[in-house]
Amino acid sequence: MEKEPITLNGLEKIKSELKFLKENKRPEIVSAISEARSHGDLKENAEYHAAKEQQAHNEGRIQEIEDLIARANVIDVTKINNNGKVIFGSTVLLQNLDTKDRIDYKIVGQDEADISKKLIFYLSPIGKGLIGKNKSDLVEIKTPSGIKNFEIIDVKYI
Repeated sequence: MEKEPITLNGLEKIKSELKFLKENKRPEIVSAISEARSHGDLKENAEYHAAKEQQAHNEGRIQEIEDLIARANVIDVTKINNNGKVIFGSTVLLQNLDTKDRIDYKIVGQDEADISKKLIFYLSPIGKGLIGKNKSDLVEIKTPSGIKNFEIIDVKYI
């Protein structure tokens, strides 16, 4: 069983999702199944089949989250001495050398990743290209949209 790196925030997020799925969603689905059963013939009962499908999806997600929690390797970067190296959980301020734009990314696990919130998966092309690099390094990263050139302006462990 391979350990999965996760930040403290990521762990809290999936724990709250698990709680919601078990305490809110599961009873809601059971109620929908009971309601659909009361309508009679189950062979041609679309509501029943939809509720059963929703139940299977919900139970699958519960199992995924429980597995992830069991394999979690929680990394709290605030307790690590910042030596300017890009590591899992660090926040990296980059300057795009082609467009001169500045952007910051936090390097996180798969369940936390959300590019709209500037949270990137550590195994994504940009994540892999940054891990192990240091402040002031110039980095060339191959992305699906082409090669990007960055300078690492700052690395924070927050």
